[in-house]
Amino acid sequence: MIAESTQRGKERGFEGSIAGLPLTDVLQLKGHNRFTGAISVEYRQRQGMIFFRDGEIIHAEQGGMVGELALYEIIRWPGGRFAIQPKVSTTGRSISQSIGYLLLEAHRLMDEENAGGRPAVEASGAAPRRMSVIAERLLQIAGVEYAVLLRNDGTPVDDESTEAEALARRGKDLSRLGNRLGDLLGLGGVKSVAVHSSAGKHLLFESKNHYISIAVGKESSLAQVEADIRAAFGGRKQ
Repeated sequence: MIAESTQRGKERGFEGSIAGLPLTDVLQLKGHNRFTGAISVEYRQRQGMIFFRDGEIIHAEQGGMVGELALYEIIRWPGGRFAIQPKVSTTGRSISQSIGYLLLEAHRLMDEENAGGRPAVEASGAAPRRMSVIAERLLQIAGVEYAVLLRNDGTPVDDESTEAEALARRGKDLSRLGNRLGDLLGLGGVKSVAVHSSAGKHLLFESKNHYISIAVGKESSLAQVEADIRAAFGGRKQ
């Protein structure tokens, strides 16, 4: 049940059109601002709520749907209006993925629908994206936009998405560069790489038979994200 619908003529807060999906930009902005509260969305006779806590999306409701399924349905609406409601909160939690993952998944589902594939959101539930356990754990860390485990030959493990393929290629290129530099300097193979360039922020870690390629949010500190990853994994190679 929606906690609170948009109030008209009262404290409406910020309202805007979501035609062209600028709502996704608002979600990202609220994440960066560590927003706590809710965003109510209306499209024709439909209403939805997206709840934040400290900049993370923790819950969404739309009709009889909750969680990621409800969030993806709201994002794919072709028009409507939204309102920021900082005083509206929830004690429930149905979403644990990062904003980066959620928006990538929403766009992937819409791309599939636009390409003539299966509907982006089905009444029976949206199929979760397949990825490695390590990548799923990494996506829980603040600042990690996406992650993929890749084999030494550069192929992604348990992830066939276009994001994984692109991130795997980037990781493979960085591993080659790091290994060349290591050979030239007599330091051996690459163990980890941190890069901040015009293409974005990127981390690469070596494991026994794989590499872990990680895209970091542009507003996040590479050093802090790397430290959080090492802490989360207990300082062990994964």
